[in-house]
Amino acid sequence: MRDSGRPTLIDVARRAGVAKTTASDALTGRGRIAEATRETVLAAAAELGYAPNTAAQHLRHSATGALALVLPEVSARSAYYMTFAFGVISAAAHADYDVTVVTRPQGQQRTRQLRADGIIIADPRKGDPVTARLLEVSTPVVTTEHVLEGPKPDGVIYSDHGAAMTRLLAHLDVTRFKHPALIVAADDTDWSASLARAFREGCAERGLEPIMRHTSFEALSRQVREATEGLIAAHPDVDAIIVAPDGGAVEVLSVLHRAGLVAGRDIAVASCVDYPALQSVDPPVTAVDLRPHAAGVAAAELIIELIRRDDDGPVEREHPIEVVGRASTATALA
Repeated sequence: MRDSGRPTLIDVARRAGVAKTTASDALTGRGRIAEATRETVLAAAAELGYAPNTAAQHLRHSATGALALVLPEVSARSAYYMTFAFGVISAAAHADYDVTVVTRPQGQQRTRQLRADGIIIADPRKGDPVTARLLEVSTPVVTTEHVLEGPKPDGVIYSDHGAAMTRLLAHLDVTRFKHPALIVAADDTDWSASLARAFREGCAERGLEPIMRHTSFEALSRQVREATEGLIAAHPDVDAIIVAPDGGAVEVLSVLHRAGLVAGRDIAVASCVDYPALQSVDPPVTAVDLRPHAAGVAAAELIIELIRRDDDGPVEREHPIEVVGRASTATALA
């Protein structure tokens, strides 16, 4: 239980060894729950002294006809999150659901009351108090990528970003790089932690020393530029840069150009997020296609499935992504 000592639905579910939605249905008498399971949940609630939140129960079982999509603050300037949101909206509309899009600054403490039949949280951050509270209510929750700590969601749409990093490094091998660098956010999301871990492992396999520069998850363009400038100043022999932040690769190319370096000839460049501009710059940049629209569709379809079904969870589904090789990593460095 949390330090406050007040038991939550999550605590009851853990004590009973069932999913959050199963615990909720057992406590409210809804759904097709085996009698033995219902008795186990009721016993766990009694042992913990759990008092149900009747307002939350009413919200969980009333059909609002809406989904809530919780996006990070960076979504307002991110091609990835905008495309992802349209994927959610299109799939929801097909199933006759509306979508309420919610964004907020990282670290904001207040939990908004979300009148929705299900919640989708994009890239939950470790230590985010609002995400933790949303995961404790009885409303079904789906996250894109795993929650690193605290209560777990009812469903997860995830991608193997570590494998994508391994494939990126394989593309870079053609360049014969010896001094690779990664610009990435701190390890507070499943995405950034997976990228950093796979980068270190890939460098270790090649007998190379990994060079890393950290930015915030919501990195502004100037922050990526500053990280790149600092990287080149501290490591003038760097010969490959992998940049994680959405939109960051264009900023890296700009810094290299001002430094008199040519991407694809003097230094290899790759991006962990693909976006249209990377296909038209010179040289075109190798990138990971995260297929954001399809990811949004998958998240919406899963949350709607969880809203409508009565059986146990949680559910995890992999969303496939792919590396698109382009000229920035296609030839040996000069």
